[in-house]
Amino acid sequence: MRKALRWLLSLVVLIGTMSAAGATAGAATAAEPTTGTDIKDRILAIPGMSLIEEKPYPGYRFFVLNYTQPVDHRHPDKGSFKQRITLLHKDTNRPTVFFTSGYNVSTTPRRSEPTAIIDGNQVSLEYRFFTPSRPDPANWSKLDIWQAASDQHRVFTALKKIYAKKWLATGGSKGGMTATYFERFYPRDMDGVVAYVAPNDVVNKEDSAYDRFLENVGTKECRDKLNAVQREALVRRAPLEAKYQAAATAEGYTFTTVGSLDKAYEAVVLDYVWAFWQYSLLADCESIPAAATATDQEIYDSIDAISGFSFYTDQGLGTYTPYYYQAGTELGSPDIKQPHLDGLSRYGYQPPRNFVPRDIPMRFKPWVMNDVDKWVRHNAHQMMFVYGENDPWGAEQFRVGHGSRDSHVFVAPGANHGANVDRLVADQKAKATAAILRWAGVAPAAVQQDAANAKPLTKYDAKLDKRDIEREPALRP
Repeated sequence: MRKALRWLLSLVVLIGTMSAAGATAGAATAAEPTTGTDIKDRILAIPGMSLIEEKPYPGYRFFVLNYTQPVDHRHPDKGSFKQRITLLHKDTNRPTVFFTSGYNVSTTPRRSEPTAIIDGNQVSLEYRFFTPSRPDPANWSKLDIWQAASDQHRVFTALKKIYAKKWLATGGSKGGMTATYFERFYPRDMDGVVAYVAPNDVVNKEDSAYDRFLENVGTKECRDKLNAVQREALVRRAPLEAKYQAAATAEGYTFTTVGSLDKAYEAVVLDYVWAFWQYSLLADCESIPAAATATDQEIYDSIDAISGFSFYTDQGLGTYTPYYYQAGTELGSPDIKQPHLDGLSRYGYQPPRNFVPRDIPMRFKPWVMNDVDKWVRHNAHQMMFVYGENDPWGAEQFRVGHGSRDSHVFVAPGANHGANVDRLVADQKAKATAAILRWAGVAPAAVQQDAANAKPLTKYDAKLDKRDIEREPALRP
């Protein structure tokens, strides 16, 4: 999705400052009160499950696992691959959160916001076709949202026999999209969905919502400042591309997939404004140089810091081939206008096809996102969508309408792509927290009586609840 974005938020959207507020299940314990069988043995008894490693964490057991999946769930006899999973185990008597980033899985113990709120277990799944969870040979036609949802369904079905309490699905950005698609195809699996900053590009050819967003976000002063730096980077294309070439030579960067250094350079520059709003705050505008007086190095450094000149190299794009393939076949991608660059842009917003090796065939299916959008609007049950007011990806949101039940859309004021429940205004924060507790079946009596009493059931853990922002420039959610 040629979506101008900057650092990949590893999408573990986690709690800020939380209170203990009646931590249920007492202190976290790794012991199994109802069986003498060790939890690791029970997990590894699942057919197709194997252990990569176990990492210690106080109060939990953390496992990195492989699970054998069919390449094609419609024809499970036609090949299989190993898909990575992590499991943050607390207690089989607690509810479980199914977390997806939509990309690679982190093998460091981390806790998503819903996991902290409900004091539960967490299963995290690597998205199919992201290395090493990729079939060999890779039949790219089997990378679609239904196949990925079916991966989740099989994992859930296997682990539900051990973790029998309620389950919630969650994820941020592409992970939020993934959680939503899972619910669309397997609506009986989860007891609730919490999708953070999930884009919903229903009609791929109609992207005016993004243009309107960029014309009004923040303040005019900040928008003008960002636009001026972006424009100046194209005015000074020759000297700045010389710097880019020197960096590429030093680092061994190549440009076979995108086609040329010139195309890669412009793609990075065109990402600049969107990328700023995705992961920066209005106050960060103070750090943007004044284009008229800035040196070439200052312009180059600002573009690099926000968009990242390494990304459109072959080395930067390789990891994200599965994402761009999906953007160009089902998910869609915005094509923003940026009129202040008229006469300077040679390529415009380049399509996902430009970021996928040419030997991988692609065909866009325009009905897929429309189907999901329609289903959510009319069938959402216990689904929650959280967006950031200043996040470009929120320009096209999921909506809940007639036929939906106990479902909500919240917008965190002034927040970017890191928006979460904790950043909502007080009454919405309480309402959202109460819903998550209720869906998980762990709402204390005081919360059932009054949502204003809702608080997370765990204390903030500086390591477990750390928000990992991978400084990976990227054209993706």
